[in-house]
Amino acid sequence: MSPIILLCFLIVYFAVLLSIAHFTSRKSSDNATFFVANRNAKWYMVAFGMIGTALSGVTFISVPGAVGANNFSYFQFVLGNAIGFVLIAYVLLPLYYRLNLTSIYTYLEERLGHKSYKTGAMIFLISRTIGSAFRLYLVAIILQKFIFDAWNVPFIVTIALCLLLIWLYTNKGGLKTIIITDMLQTFFLLLAVVLSIYFMADGLGLSMMEAFESVKESSYSKIFVWEDFLGSRNHFWKHVIGGAFVTIAMTGLDQDLMQKNLSMRTIGEAQKNMLTFTGIFIVINLFFLCVGALLYIYAAKNQIDLTAMRTPDYLYPEIALNYLTVLPGIIFMLGLTAATFATTDSALTALTTSFCVDFLGFNKKTDPNAPHLIRQRNYVHAGFSVIMLLVIMIFRIVNDDSVVNAIFTAAGYTYGPLLGLFAFGILTRLRVRDQLVPFISVISPTVIFLVINTDYLFSLGNYQVGFELIIYNGLLTFLLLLLSSPGRLRLDPEVVQEVPKR
Repeated sequence: MSPIILLCFLIVYFAVLLSIAHFTSRKSSDNATFFVANRNAKWYMVAFGMIGTALSGVTFISVPGAVGANNFSYFQFVLGNAIGFVLIAYVLLPLYYRLNLTSIYTYLEERLGHKSYKTGAMIFLISRTIGSAFRLYLVAIILQKFIFDAWNVPFIVTIALCLLLIWLYTNKGGLKTIIITDMLQTFFLLLAVVLSIYFMADGLGLSMMEAFESVKESSYSKIFVWEDFLGSRNHFWKHVIGGAFVTIAMTGLDQDLMQKNLSMRTIGEAQKNMLTFTGIFIVINLFFLCVGALLYIYAAKNQIDLTAMRTPDYLYPEIALNYLTVLPGIIFMLGLTAATFATTDSALTALTTSFCVDFLGFNKKTDPNAPHLIRQRNYVHAGFSVIMLLVIMIFRIVNDDSVVNAIFTAAGYTYGPLLGLFAFGILTRLRVRDQLVPFISVISPTVIFLVINTDYLFSLGNYQVGFELIIYNGLLTFLLLLLSSPGRLRLDPEVVQEVPKR
């Protein structure tokens, strides 16, 4: 695969995104447009576009790569995700719409107090910045290897260029632009997955139906793991329960994906969006797993040395860019780029929204769309791009493949306290000692880390912690809040201002 061909593809791709940004921001580029798309987004457009946001470049290459070791057991986690999405639609979204929120963390101020509010918002800023930077970093390594190394372009220039282009097409239109670009990028993502299966099947001399039958008959298609609950990280109940809570925390309590749900006119449209998104999400993940099985079948047939790869994540790009023809390589890069930039652009917009609303108080200004506030928002947006650049370069210095697992494990620690805070607010009618909440949010994950990773407190024996890690962090946070509570609320926290009639 010629680097110049891939570079030309990237230039055309970003030209399309910049054109969309120009047309979507011509009439309006104020803060209301940037933060919530003027609350008139179409639910079916948001539902389709959210797939590209939820499935990052890490998913695009890691889920297929992991099939070799874990078969289709990841699909158990996807089923747990689906349960979480339904709970978000019927528990969290009604709450957010009743409070007419722009940032979901303002709920914590209404219910628990000012310091709780700032703690929740800060947890999001740290978690999303690290997670999104890592996702972009992992894909940038592939872009660097297959494109920019041909001209000896420094890695920092590659990252800076990517972030600059993302900033350019999201700077004015914000969420309004992203809803459109994410639709396009989701289409590219779905197209890439389907065509990848087609080209893999063709490389194996099979039709599409024969390819699916081969996957079904292979050892990779095993989904359910029932044995060894303690010693297996992939046990059915660990995946399903963990998947549900990970989704509630990392989607329902995350400004990034919830910001899109809050861009619709009514709660009914937001719920239809979530349910439609859930159905597409399940199907597309099953397709990713099929791609993974075909990759390993193809590698076995063509005697590709898997041990030469530092990580299974390299299997998909290695076969697509070095073993198949030019068109499959372009299709792979199209899907990888779409998945990565749909996630990063959305994250930068959500980080900007959260900081402007939660820390600069844009929602409390007399005129949130004042010119000086729009300029301030632009500075914040650029600032988060620079911060993400710095975080990515730190990952580059570490240069350790174990970072992949560490980042997703870290999400269990960082989002756990957020899960505990919202659970305490929704499930109880107790007050909190607001000044203690920042300390509790640090103590909880620290204690859980010590219990799981050292013998300092006690040994876990044969027990292997999986995706349920986030539950332990959230539960301990909840219990500490409960123990420190001074008593019941005098006023029902549900007595809030209703959403104005539209």
